[in-house]
Amino acid sequence: MKYKRITLLSGHYGSGKTNIAVNMAFELKKLTDNVVVADMDIVNPYFRTKDSQKEFEEAGIKLIASAFAGSNVDLPSLPQEMYALTDDKSSHAILDIGGDERGALVLGRYASQIKEENNYEMLFVFNACRPLTPDADSALEVMREIEWAGKIPFTGIINNSNIGEETTPEIVLSSLEKANELSEKAGIPLVMTSVHSKIFPSLENKIPNLFPLKLQNKIM
Repeated sequence: MKYKRITLLSGHYGSGKTNIAVNMAFELKKLTDNVVVADMDIVNPYFRTKDSQKEFEEAGIKLIASAFAGSNVDLPSLPQEMYALTDDKSSHAILDIGGDERGALVLGRYASQIKEENNYEMLFVFNACRPLTPDADSALEVMREIEWAGKIPFTGIINNSNIGEETTPEIVLSSLEKANELSEKAGIPLVMTSVHSKIFPSLENKIPNLFPLKLQNKIM
């Protein structure tokens, strides 16, 4: 994948967007030095980029997240340094956006600056194995809600259809038809399919633009 200066990831709860954001950050670090990850999901307190804070620090990746991330306090606030994402053009940023229209509302604060610079990708993480996005039509409805709230249209789709550790190559292969249908209905490309690194070898020559994922460690 060719990265723009800002990569925004959003999708319904359980889509796996946070884990993709973490993996993208480490991949991007191989290509450029100044990498920032911003956790803008202030609604869902469970899946957090902050769980990878130690690994980020060791790799020299900056993390911007609410001071309450990873705690049982979940306040609708973001640190002031979030604004540096649009001001510092020397950085490459991965933004983890909230998973529904309420969660995406915070993106609206930065939308005009991001669109004005016009050096971004807004990627929808699609998981056909989740109960609220089992098909293209339901996923498209979620996409439109997020676009309305965040004020930035999606530019591409990531197929991350999985059922966690029980995911098989066959499950991923069977999801491609739905992902391509979503791409056609939304009018934007399917930019990649992401899979657990353990099944990546069995799919590497069967699916284009395949991205291996190392699962994020959850801090309890």
